[in-house]
Amino acid sequence: MGRVGLTTENVVRAGAELADEVGFEQATPAELARRLGVRTASLYSHVANAHDLKTRIALLALEELADRVSAAIAGRAGRDALTAFANVYRDYALAHPGRFAAARYRLDPATAATGAGVRHARMMRALLRGYDLAEPHRTHAVRLLGSVFAGFVDLESAGGFEHSSPDSAQSWTAILDALDSLLRTWPTTS
Repeated sequence: MGRVGLTTENVVRAGAELADEVGFEQATPAELARRLGVRTASLYSHVANAHDLKTRIALLALEELADRVSAAIAGRAGRDALTAFANVYRDYALAHPGRFAAARYRLDPATAATGAGVRHARMMRALLRGYDLAEPHRTHAVRLLGSVFAGFVDLESAGGFEHSSPDSAQSWTAILDALDSLLRTWPTTS
């Protein structure tokens, strides 16, 4: 893509593709400029610096993931919604490892408040309404699910499950069954 084709949107998309190929931390303006066949300075008309590039990739990843989750959980409740939500996270992480890492990039509060991360939290809380959890238990459950999804995907992506049986897909299903059971019987006393 020549300089004439550079826009902020396609610079960020190219950055996201680069992150998927080489890893989010390695998706730098210099490497992206090499891939696009332009000088690094040409990118700075579209992104302010490396932090801005990473922030924009993170926002793109959060938006893509939120759109996929929203479509997957529409009309579902309980275990069906939990499974759909979780599978979208896992599938996205496996297909787009750099973007998935970007989705967990620390954003400043103002940027986070306007990004799709807010949609993720709302969708997770909506999913949990099917389990009749009141606060603060719903917040605890949101944190548990986020930790399990991210932790499993990180280990799976790093090859942590390749050398043992059963296969990771079976473990994923068993974990989702266990989470559903836990959420249905969540202890509500402190």
